[in-house]
Amino acid sequence: MPSSEKEYGYIAYIDEAGDPGLKRVRPIDQNGASEWLVLSAVVMQAKREPDVLGWTRGIISNLGVKQRHDLHYRTLSPTRKISAGEQIAALPVRAFAICSNKKNMRGYQNPRAEKTPSQQWYYNFCIRLLLERVTAFCAARTVKDHGESKLIKIEFSERGGIRYSQTAAYQYYLRQQQQGGQIYLKKREPVMSMLDWDLMAAHPHQERAGLQLADYVASAFYQAIDCGGPGVWDLEPAKSLAPILPKEAGLHRDFGVALFPTPAWRADLTADQKRIFEFYGYDFARW
Repeated sequence: MPSSEKEYGYIAYIDEAGDPGLKRVRPIDQNGASEWLVLSAVVMQAKREPDVLGWTRGIISNLGVKQRHDLHYRTLSPTRKISAGEQIAALPVRAFAICSNKKNMRGYQNPRAEKTPSQQWYYNFCIRLLLERVTAFCAARTVKDHGESKLIKIEFSERGGIRYSQTAAYQYYLRQQQQGGQIYLKKREPVMSMLDWDLMAAHPHQERAGLQLADYVASAFYQAIDCGGPGVWDLEPAKSLAPILPKEAGLHRDFGVALFPTPAWRADLTADQKRIFEFYGYDFARW
């Protein structure tokens, strides 16, 4: 059945900041890939989908941006970034950020993951971490929101080098593993009953207002942790999103905001890099 004809109760817009390269990684390698890969999701009830374009246009208008018709984090001044974050945080949405520090992944190959039908196992694995949390959140709400279980439509921001058909296929592969009782890493698992292969697609950033919201979330967290990169380090935009970052057992940590590797001290972060995670409840003590 075409995706446009399938019923869904939620929509999740997914974007990323940084890149999934592992062969060479900053700061170990001066000209390496980014130290971080940040994946974000902005989630809302499907009934809100027609409102998203109006939301982003309203934010752009309130910011006084004249030269653009889309909301793009990197083009905003520092004060406009904070204002945009505060406006996004007032919307009826929820946001998730997966922050993967790649220093310990430099040159790593995962034979188990590489057995999956994909050439981009690391990106797909990080998507799994994101969807574990998104599906858990929606599964816990769906009966209250809709009176029954409703699917989640997934829209990815289209970027070069990523084959999103493989990402969708990876979720199908995980479903098969779950059904066979063979899934690896069982602390969390995606709630596969909330996902559907036909409700996953990639679109250009400028064509989907919801993806522009996800761009903000991913970029805000990236700016808060990429202290040694070419950009200007700034915690405030990521802090402004606190009202829409979900909690689990009363904590943002490892749910609305998740740091990898785990435990947190293994990421070997600088004091500045730790600050945004400490703001969201992380403890870097070695137990």
